[in-house]
Amino acid sequence: MGKERHEDAFKSLLDLRNTPLQAARDCFYMHVLLMEEQTTQISFIRKIVEMFTVRRNRNGALGAWVCMFMQQFCGINVIAYYSSTIFKESGFSVRDSLIASWGFGMLNWVFAAPAFFAIDKFGRRTLLLFAFPLMCAFLLLAGFAFWIDEQAHPDARVGVICLGIYLFTIVYSSSEGPVPFTYSAECAALYVRDVTMSFATATCWFFNFILSLTWPSMLKKFKPQGAFGWYAAWNGIGFFMVLWLLPETKGLTLEELDDVFDVPTYKHAAYQTRALGVWFQRSILRKDVPELPPLYKSHRMAIKNAKWDADKTNTEHVE
Repeated sequence: MGKERHEDAFKSLLDLRNTPLQAARDCFYMHVLLMEEQTTQISFIRKIVEMFTVRRNRNGALGAWVCMFMQQFCGINVIAYYSSTIFKESGFSVRDSLIASWGFGMLNWVFAAPAFFAIDKFGRRTLLLFAFPLMCAFLLLAGFAFWIDEQAHPDARVGVICLGIYLFTIVYSSSEGPVPFTYSAECAALYVRDVTMSFATATCWFFNFILSLTWPSMLKKFKPQGAFGWYAAWNGIGFFMVLWLLPETKGLTLEELDDVFDVPTYKHAAYQTRALGVWFQRSILRKDVPELPPLYKSHRMAIKNAKWDADKTNTEHVE
């Protein structure tokens, strides 16, 4: 669209949206925002400054940073880079280690496919909240399996380690693998999207460098149990980072995203903490507690507010 190829842009949006009306809507939004951007051209340095000083941009950059940071500190790339070494430590022969490592890579590739269907159905944030506790558990399973006596139970040791690593890979590939780059491209305002995406990508590869550099010494000092436990703990931390710092971006227009990311971080974190408590009481304890009012109050989200207010009024009337 920046090159005046509006028809080509609309055809692309027809493939990306469910209906022609949605494609036309987003095509119009993009056109208007591009026109606005052309009237407010700012320098690259100014974009960087505003990425951190403007709350809407800062919250978007923070969300992108969390996704990219946790993509590395969930532990996937230490397994990717050193999988054959890890399998050899578990008791495999050199040949079997290479075969098991190939299996890890194949699972990583195959189970990225479910994300194509789940990411827009369940949402980016929901996938991450579901994935991090599971990845934490599976890394602990793989790490603690190194305590199984290799002499007494060699097959059990190898099998449990493989099971933990493979289950971890399956969950990662369907969630934390594809979500960060999708989220990072969506969370930024249009005029700072280039610097925000650059910031997110730099975060990803910087921590990738840190992981690849520190894993061998960590494995030597902490042993496999401690090294796997370290990254399992980060998966636990990642759950709360996503809960508190990542608004959902699924199905929202550019204008709606501006409203979502303009909510103060402390307010979003407090709301999501209460929402987690309500979910636990309703889903786990099976208590009939009222739902929280919606956090956002604009555009289509206002419809949800109106519905909540109507339900609340009806409930109070019955009482």
